Parts: sequence; C-alpha cells; structure tokens
Amino acid sequence: MAQHVMITGGGSGMGQLAARNAAKNGATVSILDVNEAGMELTKEGSPSIQSYVANLTDYSAVESAVNAAIAASGPIDRFFNCAAIMPFGKIIEHDVANQKLIMDINYLGLVHVTRAVLPAMVERGQGDFISFASMAGVVPTMLTGAYSASKAAVKMYTEIMYHEHINSGVRFACVCPPTVNTPLLDQGRATAWPKMLDQGDKYLNPQDVLNAIDEHLDKGKFWVYPDRDSRIGQLVRRLFPNLIWKQVHKVEGF
Repeated sequence: MAQHVMITGGGSGMGQLAARNAAKNGATVSILDVNEAGMELTKEGSPSIQSYVANLTDYSAVESAVNAAIAASGPIDRFFNCAAIMPFGKIIEHDVANQKLIMDINYLGLVHVTRAVLPAMVERGQGDFISFASMAGVVPTMLTGAYSASKAAVKMYTEIMYHEHINSGVRFACVCPPTVNTPLLDQGRATAWPKMLDQGDKYLNPQDVLNAIDEHLDKGKFWVYPDRDSRIGQLVRRLFPNLIWKQVHKVEGF
C-alpha cells in the first residue's frame, strides 16, 4: 500500500475519488488544485488528506507545492496526474486563448509535475507514476481538436517517459479512458458537445477506471484501456482509421 499519495486535480472528479480512496486505504494524501472549495470538500471527514493550491501552468508553484507536501508527508509513493480541462469547439471557431489554455494545463501541466515529482522517484528506485491521457487522444472526432491534441501529447510524452525509465524501479501507467461520468463532462456540454460521445450504452464509472489502474499496475502493464470499448477502439483506430472517420462524419452530420 502506498504511504504518501499525491494527486493533481484533487478538487473534483477522478482526482477527488482517487484521494478519498487512498485515504480510506490508510495513505497520507496530498492534493493539488486551483479549486480550493473543491479541495475542502475532498478533505471532509479525511484528516489524512492535505491540500495545496497550485496552478499547473506555473512550474514554480508546482515545485513549491510538491516540496511542501514532501516536507510534510515524506517521499511520494504514488502520483496521479488527473488535472485537466475539456472545453470543446470547432477548430476555426474555438477561441485561440482557450485552445492554448487547454494545452498549458493538460500537457504542460504534466511536464511541470513530471519534473517536480519523478526525479526523486527514480533516485529512490520506487513509486507509481500514473498519467491520465484519454481515448480522445487515441480515437479522433470532430469538435474536440484542442482537447484531443492535448491528450495525444500526454499519451506520447508518458510513453517516452516510461521507456526512458523502464528499468528504474518506478511503475508507470498511461490511462486512456473513454467518456467517464465526472464533472469534466459539464465543460464539454457547455461548449460544443460531439454526438459521437453519446454513442454506446453509458458513460464509464470513475471507480471502474481506478480499479483498472491497480489491476494493470499489478500485472506490469503500462497502457490502461479500462473497458472493452476502449480496447476495441484503439485497435480499430490503428487498423481501420478510415472506418472511424466515416462513422464520425455520419454521426456528426457534416
């Protein structure tokens, strides 16, 4: 069991659930977010959860928060990078500043936390580093250009990180979930929701994603496709990309 778990995006959604799970399992938990009210909710009833306000686009702030958490709770045994934003829009209509912010948080945020967290794990020769990409970075659809590009960058960056440290003793996981039932969906729905995301039976339960991470780490598997649809989706994307685009155009209607 991890003794000190650090989680970005700990004020809502997947990060909030991961924090509460870790605390229930006896870990000391450090959560990072800009959402102070959300972090207070995460901490309710869990004295082992400590919060640190940090904007992932600011490396100095990230480094300071990580160092403070280590000073308070010891070396980081497990790290989840859950923080992300997900506004959608047609590329030529999507505000440029908003598209840049998506990349700054979703991708450069990963760069910042990696530099702040990973070296100590590698030096110790142990730890779990869990990076959240998305099926949006694997299987393309329209209206998700900026978000999908950011998650494709996360996917590639994490894969290279893993191979650069494959014999370090640190375990890595790159998680590529389909649409998950978290508050992040509200950002997409408030902007330009793709019809493709409503295909299928239901949205995935966030607890199922977290369970899949543990199962894959225990089996030494790097890629985490947490359900049957995501496993099939990544295969179809690789083998039959034109079929995917044909379906996208049919569903979206343009």
